[in-house]
Amino acid sequence: MSESSWIKRLMLRWKLESAFQVVVVLVVFACTGFTVLFIKKPILHFLAGKQEDSVTASVIYYLLILPLYNVILLAYGFLFGQFKFFWEFEKRFFNRVFRRTKK
Repeated sequence: MSESSWIKRLMLRWKLESAFQVVVVLVVFACTGFTVLFIKKPILHFLAGKQEDSVTASVIYYLLILPLYNVILLAYGFLFGQFKFFWEFEKRFFNRVFRRTKK
């Protein structure tokens, strides 16, 4: 198996056109993750003041971070020229999360 086979698998799975596009998408995910990591402490400080480790602040943080993560993901997707991919990615994600059962 060649080293780039995982890139080819991601190209097929995500319906991307090039290995470069796969790398850009992975960079967007990485930037989003690091941004969420860097904003966690200020958000917790805002929610709980000096007691950043309170359970209430943590619960509120985790409820807020999902929509915030998705907005940041779309923003980085836009900045890196991959907004269309991430918009479709978000729609698929939310369709799975809020899937309605057919009667």
